[in-house]
Amino acid sequence: MDRSQGLEALQSALAARFSDAGSLRTDEQLTALDSLATMAGRGSVRRFKPEPVDPALLRLLAAVALSAPTKSDLQQRDIVVVTDKDLRAQLGRLIADQTWTAGVPSLLVFCGNNRRQRQIHDWRGHAFANDHLDAFFNAAVDGGIALATFVVAAEALGLGTCPISALRNDAEQVSNLLGLPDHVFPVAGLAVGWPAEAAPISPRLPLSVTLHENRFNEDGVREAIATYDPLRHYAAQRFVEDFGEDTDYGWSEDKTRQYAKAERAGFGAFVRAKGFRLD
Repeated sequence: MDRSQGLEALQSALAARFSDAGSLRTDEQLTALDSLATMAGRGSVRRFKPEPVDPALLRLLAAVALSAPTKSDLQQRDIVVVTDKDLRAQLGRLIADQTWTAGVPSLLVFCGNNRRQRQIHDWRGHAFANDHLDAFFNAAVDGGIALATFVVAAEALGLGTCPISALRNDAEQVSNLLGLPDHVFPVAGLAVGWPAEAAPISPRLPLSVTLHENRFNEDGVREAIATYDPLRHYAAQRFVEDFGEDTDYGWSEDKTRQYAKAERAGFGAFVRAKGFRLD
């Protein structure tokens, strides 16, 4: 697209995303307007065409993702591309409540890997003096950065993606199925395929709530969320049997209902069983 089209697409995407997008600088002097518009207008895809994704393309995108920033060049992130049908089926049963995942053409699992760091300490004869929470945190963040980079690269080529955090609901079983050794753990799955339909743009919280200058500021956050709630529409309300129907159901009600139910309470025990100290 030309510059004017790119600018229009970017402005449209940002206006759909943020109620206060008018505060943002958007002009034709910016470069890569089409790329910015694609990133601002992305959405998670949960309906895919049946054709597979070329394995060579997945490897290429994985290489791009693994080119992303990594804490101190430690490179504590790995990607498992799941191609075995039986393994896919077993993983699928763990997330069967996410019914849309049954039609996913390609499934990847992004992992945090603090194992290699410990291995090279053994090989080089140096003590591992940072056996505390930061070791887990750094690997988890590295895995998340790689996943996000894969998403951007894949969607630049017209593929659709959707992260699957539900794999962590059964982190131990996922770990066993994938043969993950100590100090390697699943961060999230990622569905990849050719979209069957355009993904909607989900409005985000206003920039006044999530973008800060110099110091954290919560002025007006309650009012801003109350204004934001009606912009979010959900196909179904969570846990109606416990909380009833809410005629003003919006983002804050959906998210508080989600976290009013225990979820992944055993993840800390799983991480410790993987050998991490979380001091």
